[in-house]
Amino acid sequence: MAAKKSRSATSPQLHPAVKQLQQSGASKVKVAVSDIDGVLRGKLLHKDKFFGAAEPYPAGGFGFCDVVLGWDMMDTCYDNSSVTGWQHGFPDALARLDLNTARHVPWDEGVPFFLGEFVNADGTPHAACPRQTLKRVLKRAEKMGFQVMTGMEFEWFNFLETPQSWAAKKGVGAEQLTPGMFGYSLLRMNQNREFFKAIMDEMLAFGIPIEGLHTETGPGVYEVAIAFSEALEQADRAILFKTGVKEIGARFGIMPSFMAKPNQQLPGCSGHIHQSLSDGKNNLFYDAKNPRKMSKLFESYLAGQVACMMDFGPMIWPTINSYKRLVDGFWAPVKPTWGMDNRTASFRVIAGSPKATRLETRCPGADVNPYLAMAAVIAAGLDGVEKGLKLTAPPITGTNQGAENIARAPRTLIETTRIFEQSDIARDWLGDTFVDHFAATREWEWRQWLDAVTDWEMKRYFEII
Repeated sequence: MAAKKSRSATSPQLHPAVKQLQQSGASKVKVAVSDIDGVLRGKLLHKDKFFGAAEPYPAGGFGFCDVVLGWDMMDTCYDNSSVTGWQHGFPDALARLDLNTARHVPWDEGVPFFLGEFVNADGTPHAACPRQTLKRVLKRAEKMGFQVMTGMEFEWFNFLETPQSWAAKKGVGAEQLTPGMFGYSLLRMNQNREFFKAIMDEMLAFGIPIEGLHTETGPGVYEVAIAFSEALEQADRAILFKTGVKEIGARFGIMPSFMAKPNQQLPGCSGHIHQSLSDGKNNLFYDAKNPRKMSKLFESYLAGQVACMMDFGPMIWPTINSYKRLVDGFWAPVKPTWGMDNRTASFRVIAGSPKATRLETRCPGADVNPYLAMAAVIAAGLDGVEKGLKLTAPPITGTNQGAENIARAPRTLIETTRIFEQSDIARDWLGDTFVDHFAATREWEWRQWLDAVTDWEMKRYFEII
């Protein structure tokens, strides 16, 4: 007796990705969703299960335990969440696949891969889903007449470790991939050329085109620039890059780390976000008649970030370690300042050609959830556009010259979380449910830190106190 075909297998309106998968003969599909911290949580689906999940609403989707939104990166469940938690029994949430994210994983035998997001039973966006949070901001941008274009950069350290060796070291003494401070070093690139080439070539095959990859200043530090694209696609690329480079690295005995500040004596790792607004054809940030080549729209967008980036603080500095990066003299900006092609400013204006004019927001670290960090910077900028804000402070020059009277950013996660939780702007753009849930997760993260006994305390107090 012939096997019963799913409706998707016979429908004349199949998505091209589903048609291709049917013709490929693949027996399984890898799928993943983002948790709150930007860690991809996924599984393999049998092809028949996938075809059912790929059907249009209301038939499609598949169950994914909602603990993904209710625990931290170490799989410890929050005790302060109302969206999900023990009190709800951790039921399945409905995950819906975005078939436009179709790709194949070149380092995993070419297995088909799709990203998903959480929806409610009626098909509406799940308020705590990171990808849906970015889509909410982008939908409002679209209603304003804008297509948001972005590009993401990451810096990260690479270590000669495995999960087993790192566990055995109990978090101390990771072996660096290469010694010394070798930014833009062809020598260091060549010493690990197979890993380097694998990142460039396999990421491209994975649908993540890389504009540039080089060594950054620091032992075993690399930096990548992901090719500019529409914002949702860019966030997808960014979260997939972080996971993908770890999977590629494992093949070479290399463990990449996207911690914001893994070493007190060295510069931290950034997650810079480049942005511009388009009408679908033209870069609306460019104005040939303006001496700075900045349109009034660009100025209002920038003014919005200068005015209210702190309202979204824990979305760009989400971990305890994020704030260790925010120290003077280590490249990371510590005040909400702007400047013309000035890398010491939080908001670097890159103005020139119609194609290249853009804003680089330099505050975020590499430890961000790309969906949430992108939602934060875009919401802050568009808030300035909606309100018609103007730049009231001149650009800084040199190293923070002109920023003497500007307050520095908070130095702890709990401070930014309290600002975020009380922010009318954050609630307007992200919704009460998301703000309350995300604030609760950051308060949880802060409490884990308060309870921890660190090696700093042991070294400082154990003998002498």
